This record gives sequence, C-alpha cells and structure tokens, in this order.
Amino acid sequence: MKGAWYDTKGPAAQVLRLGELPDPEPAPGEVRVRVHVSAVNPSDTKNRGGARGNVVMPFPRVVPHQDGAGVIDRVGAGVSPSRIGERVWVYEAALGRPSGTAAQFTTVPAHKAVPLPEGVSFEAGACLGVPAMTAHYSVFADGPIAGKTVLVQGGAGAVGYYAVQMARLGGAALVLATVSRDEQAQRALEAGAHAVINYRTEKVVDRVAELLGPGRTLDRIVEVAAGVNLADDVKMLGPRGVIAAYGSDAEQLPTLPFYAMLAKDLTLRTLLVYVMSDQAHAEAVRFIDRALREGKLSHQIQRVYAFEQIVDMHEACESMKNLGKLVLRID
Repeated sequence: MKGAWYDTKGPAAQVLRLGELPDPEPAPGEVRVRVHVSAVNPSDTKNRGGARGNVVMPFPRVVPHQDGAGVIDRVGAGVSPSRIGERVWVYEAALGRPSGTAAQFTTVPAHKAVPLPEGVSFEAGACLGVPAMTAHYSVFADGPIAGKTVLVQGGAGAVGYYAVQMARLGGAALVLATVSRDEQAQRALEAGAHAVINYRTEKVVDRVAELLGPGRTLDRIVEVAAGVNLADDVKMLGPRGVIAAYGSDAEQLPTLPFYAMLAKDLTLRTLLVYVMSDQAHAEAVRFIDRALREGKLSHQIQRVYAFEQIVDMHEACESMKNLGKLVLRID
C-alpha cells in the first residue's frame, strides 16, 4: 500500500516520507479500513515534531494521523463479516499503535470504526474524531446543559465549532462564542451561537455581562486558552460554574486564582480526548452518530490536499492560521 511515515522526529519537510508499506492485517477484534480521507490534528504535528521534549520514537516507524474515514474491507477474528463494505469514520487510529490513517489501509479495534451514515462525505467523517469528541466531552462532562448559559472560547476553531453546535443541540439557553475576526464570527454564528464577541476589539467580560443581562452569570465555559483567559473566566462564571479546558498553548504554566475560584465553588476541568474514559468515548460516539443521522451536525473543511501534499498539509496545520479542517485525500 502507499503510505506516509516518519522514523525520526522533526520538521515535516525533513522527516515525512512517502512510499510503499506492507499491507496491514486485522488482528482479532479489529477491522481493516481502506482509507479514503485522512485528517490532521495539532496533536499529530506535535507528536511528529517532538513538541515539549517528546523526542523519543514510540515505534521504529510511525504512520501519522488519528482521524480518517473509509470503508471496511477485512475483519479479524470475532468481528462479524457483515461489517465488510461498511462506510466508517475512524478515531484514535494511532493511539498506542504505529499506524494511523495517512495510508491506504489502517487497522483499528472494531469499535473505533464507527458507521458513517449515507449522505455524510468521507471528508466530513474524517473531521469527527479528535475535534468532535473533544467538543462533546467539553460540553457535557459535567452534566446536562439544558437551560444553561455557555461561552465557547474560540467558537470557530476545530473544537469550538462543534462545541457551539453541541451546546445548542443540548438545549443551552444561551450560547456565546469568542472570535478574533469577522470570518470567524460568521462561522460561529453559522454553528448556532446566539452572539459572538471579538476579543481583539471588545472586552469579553463586559460584553458577556451585557449579553447576559443584570443578575445573570455563565454556567459553563469551553476553553481553548486556559492560561490566557482563566482570570476572566472566573469573573464571568456564577456559583458552581465549570471551565472545561482542552488547551493552553500560549501560557503553559498558568496562575491559578484559587481563592476567587473557591469563593464560587468553581470547577476547572482539564481534558484530553486520548485519556477520556471508555464511557465518555461511547457517549460521544452515540451523540455524534445521532446528530449525523438527523442531519444536525455541520462541518468546516478549509482544504482537501492530495496525498503527495502531506508535508504542505502538516506545515499549514502548524501555522495555526486555518479556518476549518485540513484533510488528505488518500484514494
């Protein structure tokens, strides 16, 4: 099969290789997926680049990318042959394994190949794993949100775009989103935000207070930049509010305003999709599947790359200038 891989960590242009690899075979309990579309996430480029001192190769050769979509063409022992020919979206293909979705075939535990409803494209299916499952956990990990007030920081990002939609689908009374430019504002509104706040031109705390009205506070905040926003988040939340933080790249050692949080009995939840519980994964899959089948989940794709452009794709992902997902066409 054709595939992309690296056998040492470093810049994409220096370490990514393209060529022929052995076809994988599914082990018991696994399926083999003929990948049509693969998606890149920041965690994929950080792992390949050796971010935060993570320079040791976990395997002699790594085929990158956790997320993808395609068709099951073989099954291992214990998996029903009826799944052969099934359209699926794949998540965490490379978690603890050497071979992700940046190849013609990948093998995964059967439950990580989720049926993709007819009418949902492979490009959309490839977007779901890391972003949509992170969004679901961010929104729902601390209980139902029906009637709650929610702020999604970075509401047009890969996770934020899904989080806005899921908060609306969950029955939130008010969903606000922060953005940094007009194009992002349009995307967040398309996702269902009741209002957007440009954090470059407006004071987020003041604008949220204005939108909430007298005496109201936020119940939940989905946070992409915890270190930068934590102090303001604490001001905007009411008693027993929750900050669900899945990122803090700009400030990796944030100061914790402990007594301000204590006074409101706040929860700061840090979360990472790769270490979510099995139950959290299963709940996210069920929610996403239902939303897809009911036609209630939108996706934002900025560009579809040809397989030979995987280096360009990784470099574009690392630029952090994208509005929408970057996906790789394998077949």
